[in-house]
Amino acid sequence: MVDKEFINRKIKLIQEELAHLESFRGHSLDEVAKDFVKIAAVERLLEKIITRAIDINQHILAEKGSGKEAVRRYEETFLQLADLGVYSTEFAETIAPSAGLRNRLVHEYDNIDQKIIYSSVGEALEQYTKYCSYILQFAENQ
Repeated sequence: MVDKEFINRKIKLIQEELAHLESFRGHSLDEVAKDFVKIAAVERLLEKIITRAIDINQHILAEKGSGKEAVRRYEETFLQLADLGVYSTEFAETIAPSAGLRNRLVHEYDNIDQKIIYSSVGEALEQYTKYCSYILQFAENQ
């Protein structure tokens, strides 16, 4: 059974973090990239938003999936939700790559181009606002 309380709590946290991330939209790349605190805040907010979404995805897959889903990477959790009808395949293909950004932030695979971090702010605001709506609607219908 889908735990609506869990989903609602995670979505609320994502929405709060999106509101904080919104404050960086008005800054230029130079303003963010040259300020250690700003770039660190943007990186951490992106990491938390994406990680919480992955938590939600894994919960939904555990409760609503067939148990045969081949989920090897976090990116696949977004794609699998499309298979469950949570949102469209097109949306899944748009948001799924954010899991790769999360992995680069968490594991520090390489020096991340600060332009990528900066451009991710707008993408995250758009994609994760939609994500929250889709997830809330899905949970409501359960």
